[in-house]
Amino acid sequence: MLELVAAFICLTTLLTYVNYRFIGLPPAIGVMVTALLFSLIIQGLSFIGFPGLEERVEGLMNQIDFNDLLMHWMLSFLLFAGALHVNLGDLRSYRWPIGLLATVGVLIATVVIGLLAHWVFALFGWQVSLIYCLLFGALISPTDPIAVLGALRTANAPKPLKTTIVGESLFNDGTAVVVFTVLLGIAQLGETPSVADTAVLFLREAVGGALFGGLIGYATYRMIKGIEQYQVEVMLTLALVIGGSVMCYELHVSAPIAMVVAGLIIGNLGRNLAMNDMTRRYMDGFWELIDDMLNALLFALIGLELLLLPFNWLHLAAGSVLAIAVLASRLLTVAPAIVLLRRWRSVPKGTIRVLTWGGLRGGVSVALALSLPVGEERDLLLSITYIVVLSSILIQGLTVGGVVRRVSEQP
Repeated sequence: MLELVAAFICLTTLLTYVNYRFIGLPPAIGVMVTALLFSLIIQGLSFIGFPGLEERVEGLMNQIDFNDLLMHWMLSFLLFAGALHVNLGDLRSYRWPIGLLATVGVLIATVVIGLLAHWVFALFGWQVSLIYCLLFGALISPTDPIAVLGALRTANAPKPLKTTIVGESLFNDGTAVVVFTVLLGIAQLGETPSVADTAVLFLREAVGGALFGGLIGYATYRMIKGIEQYQVEVMLTLALVIGGSVMCYELHVSAPIAMVVAGLIIGNLGRNLAMNDMTRRYMDGFWELIDDMLNALLFALIGLELLLLPFNWLHLAAGSVLAIAVLASRLLTVAPAIVLLRRWRSVPKGTIRVLTWGGLRGGVSVALALSLPVGEERDLLLSITYIVVLSSILIQGLTVGGVVRRVSEQP
């Protein structure tokens, strides 16, 4: 295991260097692109006379449990690091669009994408049950802010847009995981749970996660407030994320939601009331480094997954159609929420356009697809998910900065 970790970190570092030195794309997207190129080179070398090379790399990749690594570990670190820099006052000001998009928006997107996927799969001659199509809708619904945040910063995005995109993406992962879990239970058991059972599951996962995150976040804040030693204070936040994530899975509550709430408490109460300037500087530096390193590892993994996918040209065609369908469903969820919000408060011009184009899909979708039961449906949905995620990151991620700039320049 140690050799595998060392090899993967070295490879990711090399890919990051190649992007920074020669390609110059935004960090997360650039690492994924270089990983994709690396995968294609490996496949090309295997095709022209190095048959054992691709199998050797595939063997290493098969030792990595992507779903467990991301959903049980990396996601907690990434969400805590992201929440650490979110202003709670700004989040409260835009709570209605964030809340609608992160809950109702995910549910609507799940149904719309699921129905469209059912139609598209039938069009291509694949018999996929409606429940698996809804599972695809649930796993592809959560947005991923990682690739778009850099573009939003450099494009000087208006605060309402940036706050809404970041806030939604912090919370909709938890909602999507709960919806996915319910649908997966239906698919495996073959029976629909009652409304009461579904409500209990949602309350336990979402509300329980928020309460537990608030508890451990406040406890850590009080501990930080009682000392003036930045090394210990940073270690306390690290222990919060690692220990808190393990306890969440033991308690069967949502670790993503718990880490978001804990991060908001440390980033606001802790930063303003319990940290001196030196602690803030080291705390920010540590978690920014963790965030950047894990993002690089995550997007390298996404690029290297190309070596493992059973995909063909029909998958590429269907995935391209569904990528457009996912974007259309994003518009259907964003537009009503923003139009409704305009009745009570001023909304910047172009908000619907930016929120629609800025709703990138990422690693969470791939991880959820990998958790599906082994079978023909899993292979198909995994390939389609990968194509949708790639097109979202490469096309939307590389152009959203321009969309934001055009909207910002409008009078």
